[in-house]
Amino acid sequence: MTNPHTPCPNILIVDDDSDHSTLVVDSLMMYYHEPKTGQVVCVTNGTDCLAQDMERFDIILLDLNLPDMTGLDVLEKIIARADVPVIFITGQNDMATASRAIEQGAQDYVVKQGQYLLSIPAIVQKNLRLHKLKVERDELQRELQWMLKELQHKNDQLEESMRQLKIMATTDSLTGLANRRHFGEQLDRQFNEAVRYGNDLSCVMIDLDHYKQFNDTLGHQAGDKLLQTMAEEIRQVLRASDIAARYGGDEFILLLPQTSAADALPVLNRIREGVARQLEQQGLATKVPVTLSVGVASLRADFPDDEDTLVSMADKALYKAKELGKDRIVTFGKMADSQTRVPAQ
Repeated sequence: MTNPHTPCPNILIVDDDSDHSTLVVDSLMMYYHEPKTGQVVCVTNGTDCLAQDMERFDIILLDLNLPDMTGLDVLEKIIARADVPVIFITGQNDMATASRAIEQGAQDYVVKQGQYLLSIPAIVQKNLRLHKLKVERDELQRELQWMLKELQHKNDQLEESMRQLKIMATTDSLTGLANRRHFGEQLDRQFNEAVRYGNDLSCVMIDLDHYKQFNDTLGHQAGDKLLQTMAEEIRQVLRASDIAARYGGDEFILLLPQTSAADALPVLNRIREGVARQLEQQGLATKVPVTLSVGVASLRADFPDDEDTLVSMADKALYKAKELGKDRIVTFGKMADSQTRVPAQ
């Protein structure tokens, strides 16, 4: 029955029996009614089939047995060149062959028996719809994969942004050490942990002596470089568990878990030596005499009531070092005995 509302697809018929091809065309024309010239093309062998532009056809009706090659070989070459549905129309009523054809990529398998010619238009339309659904599904899958890839990319960017924000929120931009706010968070955790487990905890305050004079004499860039040098020397000697922060201006603060004030002294002297060595190498040692004043307090030696008191004790020891002439380390518990400078080793 003719369906004037259904446009005729571009069809390639591959069959060595020209009479049979004519019958197939007649069946199709009963449904599509007067297709345009070139919409239905008939060839009799695989070579002529493969000489066609596969992209221009909507569907291919292929015989299984051709004079120059098998229909399965032709199918393989068609699939390699174009995404077009292929229907086998053959007299070979063999389930194994039909299964192999479908597995190899054929979309349907029609046996030449009974009133099969009358069903060809319906089979063509059914397979065109199925192929259209397949193409749409494949397109949706590609879009979904692209969206998932984009989503992953956005998530990666978000994670990187969050990481950068966390760094900005917790790190001093000039020195790369922790900032004062982040140090306060770590101080609270470390102090409570030391009290809970009975461990020692030392807090160290460090101030660069004559930093203002150094800055005024050599300029702010040199002053910033000095602060960065100080931070690098601190990083060189501290353990992974230690915490170092720029407390403000030219002041630095360290938190040394499971470390007594006495055990902190060699570490602090290595920092002083490192800074002095860097200034010497940079030719700055004689221009402005930059040294370090250091105050140390510890949990077991000084018995602070809370973490803020521990910091206050280290700060008081630092100011005592300043009062005594700078360039020295003073521990809070021995402030009365700190008239003698602790020399660099």
